[in-house]
Amino acid sequence: MFTHETTLRVRYGETDRMGYVYYGTYPLYYEVGRVEALRSLGFPYKAIEDGGVMLPVHDMQVKYHRPARYDDLLTVRTTITALPTVRIAFRYEVLDVNGMLLNEATTTLVFVDKATGRPRPALKELVEALAPYFP
Repeated sequence: MFTHETTLRVRYGETDRMGYVYYGTYPLYYEVGRVEALRSLGFPYKAIEDGGVMLPVHDMQVKYHRPARYDDLLTVRTTITALPTVRIAFRYEVLDVNGMLLNEATTTLVFVDKATGRPRPALKELVEALAPYFP
């Protein structure tokens, strides 16, 4: 498996009236983790899309354990759980500064040809870059 960690700080506008990170904000955190994980492999989202490939989210599952609050420093641990085919699966763990698990989720994205709107195989170069992590 390939795992990448990125940090972010909770902004005031991401919290609800209770002072917790609003539940609908977490998918934005997953996107940050996903984009940075792919960037660390040499595949920035912009370059993927400029190359004619889109990556829409097919499904998402979320489990909330503990709340994050305004100004908390969070780590988003993003794991690519299998070599991509037509789909790519991600697992996310959102941790507080002490390493406590606050939130976990999975998403599956589909490689789609921008011109046709049809599913297509994963980028060959991405699969090659990930292959060493999946012996």
